[in-house]
Amino acid sequence: MSYGRGEEGGLSEAAPNINAQDLINSPAQTVLPVNTPEDQVLPVVDEASPSSTSSFEMLDTESVSAPYQEVKPHWFFCRRADDNTFWLPFSREDSDKLEKAYNTVGDEEVVVAVDGERYDVHIKERKRYAVYWEQAPTEVRRCTWFYKGDKDTRFMPYPEEFGKNLEDAYMIAVTLDEWKSKLEFPTGETVILHNPKLIMQYQPIGLQDEWVTSPSEQTRPRTVKRGVDNIPVEIPDGEPEKVDHLVFMVHGIGPACDLRFRSIIQCVNDFRSASLSLLASHYKHSQQEGKVGRVEFLPVNWHSALHGDATGVDEDIQRITLPSISRLRHFTNDTLLDLFFYNSPIYCQTIVDTVASEINRLHALFKQRHPGFAGAISVVGHSLGSLILFDMLTNQRTGIETTREGALSGEPCRVNCDTLDQVLTRLGLQQYLATLQAENLDLESLALCQDSDLKDLGIPLGPRKKILNYVRRKWLSEGCRTMRLAPGLQVPPQEFCDHDGNQSSGLATPQSQFHRAQSITSAVDYEYFNVGIGQVSIDYPQLAFQPQTFFAFGSPIGMFLTVRGLKRIDPNYTFPTCKSFYNIYHPYDPVAYRIEPMIVSEVGLEPMLIPHHKGRKRMHLELKDSLTRMSMDLKNNVLGSLRTAWQSFARLPVAALPPVEEGETTIERNLQETQVSAAVCEEEDPSVSGEQTEQPEIKVGMLNGGRRIDFVLQEKPIECFNEYLFAIQSHLCYWESEDTALLLLKEIYDKLGVAFEQPQQ
Repeated sequence: MSYGRGEEGGLSEAAPNINAQDLINSPAQTVLPVNTPEDQVLPVVDEASPSSTSSFEMLDTESVSAPYQEVKPHWFFCRRADDNTFWLPFSREDSDKLEKAYNTVGDEEVVVAVDGERYDVHIKERKRYAVYWEQAPTEVRRCTWFYKGDKDTRFMPYPEEFGKNLEDAYMIAVTLDEWKSKLEFPTGETVILHNPKLIMQYQPIGLQDEWVTSPSEQTRPRTVKRGVDNIPVEIPDGEPEKVDHLVFMVHGIGPACDLRFRSIIQCVNDFRSASLSLLASHYKHSQQEGKVGRVEFLPVNWHSALHGDATGVDEDIQRITLPSISRLRHFTNDTLLDLFFYNSPIYCQTIVDTVASEINRLHALFKQRHPGFAGAISVVGHSLGSLILFDMLTNQRTGIETTREGALSGEPCRVNCDTLDQVLTRLGLQQYLATLQAENLDLESLALCQDSDLKDLGIPLGPRKKILNYVRRKWLSEGCRTMRLAPGLQVPPQEFCDHDGNQSSGLATPQSQFHRAQSITSAVDYEYFNVGIGQVSIDYPQLAFQPQTFFAFGSPIGMFLTVRGLKRIDPNYTFPTCKSFYNIYHPYDPVAYRIEPMIVSEVGLEPMLIPHHKGRKRMHLELKDSLTRMSMDLKNNVLGSLRTAWQSFARLPVAALPPVEEGETTIERNLQETQVSAAVCEEEDPSVSGEQTEQPEIKVGMLNGGRRIDFVLQEKPIECFNEYLFAIQSHLCYWESEDTALLLLKEIYDKLGVAFEQPQQ
């Protein structure tokens, strides 16, 4: 029977047939003790007899062996499908569920949900499948025995069959109290059970690496351990079954989400782990009382759909890409071009459709796997993902409303008195007159149609674009265009110059408004007046739920709104279906922009400082505030001393004083004004009045229910040395930020009436 080697020098699934009687009758090996310290002992094994060892056998040989107890298995899974060298343990709860299913499995396959029901384990197949996203299945192993070489950093599990044979040999050795049993393999590998605490695996010289020439290195053994309790491995805590809240997280540009080039799935996994740790520390008593379960975070991936074979955009871009600096150009095509794709009406439609359909798919699948879930749902967008969600939430509808082409009043817009026949004749599309008349379509009803409606009638892409473009741009009345502006997101009146050089403001003249519309290429169906903020005209899909809160991480929303021509957001404006909005950013994030100055531009509001998750400001920020207060106190003390000296000088006898000059009066008046201004500065300086969180609440519009919108993270001390050096990192820091995760948890559980607990330091 032949046996191969597993990866990393490990054993393959095959194992020798061990005969218990052979093990009992086999003579014990000769022990040759070596007078060397235990921590420096190396076994000396020759080619003919790998069992010739050093004083390893002398360890604990005099101790009485404990009665045999069956080893308790623990289930592990391989982290990656293409790498069989990195194994991670399941939580004890999941391992117990898998072991129970393993003991009751029959002929049919048994599927066990693990890791918060985000993965399914097929017991007989020994595979772990992802539920919510595409991921290659990875191997699952029921582990009892482990090994580790001198250069290995962690213990590796043996294959199940080999572990079973090791356990049989161990049981015989314990039962008969006969050790130094030797298990030989056809490949030349040998495992020797010296005593209960010392079990070693020896590799033959022929299997060693060619570059290893030292005999001591060639025969260096591997340490073998029995049971997961005897190896240094961190077994994760199980997740609560109860889900209080569901959060969908949308990524930004590119396939990688951090400096380690990890995917959105891995980054969301880290964010979920951080939230579980914070729940255990900041909501400890509520968890013990059963008031708090957990928050589920699910990733939403749209990049693969945009750059997949369905669109073919990567092939088109590759044909026009220069061959020089290929890696930089590939990075640009794969990441930065996503910004331009979103401003294209064709690919923008693909992006929003992918995001909405993926969110709705995940929502339906989550409800299917958690039928008892009754919590609220929130959405998170990072970078460009936040802009995508902002545009989608702006265009959500509540209840029964007219189509997005209809007026806000619900009445259809009036078009020019020309007939449908005249319009089609002018466009050279008379052949489609019968098709439109068969559906009783006139210009008024045609103005309410969407591209998909005409597509269902069998009209090709080119003609239907011409028809819709002509009706919407040329024949809709000016009143209809004004009515289509989204409430609260109005493009401000602009000034125009007539031929005589006179300026006129507003949208009074049709020529001025048409000039802006005609400045856009007619082949690209831009309609800035559809939503009032300049994005391309697409059909925004509807979400299957109403989000409770929208969190934006490192968001360029403010910049895009400004570039689209929006000067100000109406303080009364809210998302149609979402009533809370948080703009969270790092102070050095080069992509992030603020929102509050677009709502209350007349008040210079500083952003809200996000507290550290340990309950205080970072030390360098406190030091900075302390130095600021010290400088203000020093300034005030100097001014106070001057004032006291001047008053003492003024109280001298009149005869002793020289005549009062005008300049001296001016000096006194200037000194008094300086004192008053210093007092005013002291009152207005936020550093003197304490932390910003203690300022009186200021209403900044209804976008977040009257509460603050902009929240800034505290930079780390090392980031203060060079903010340019950490600029890119600061844009990608949100996935591992405990402060950000805690802000989300506080917002979620505050609405559930669960009190926040600051742990004692």
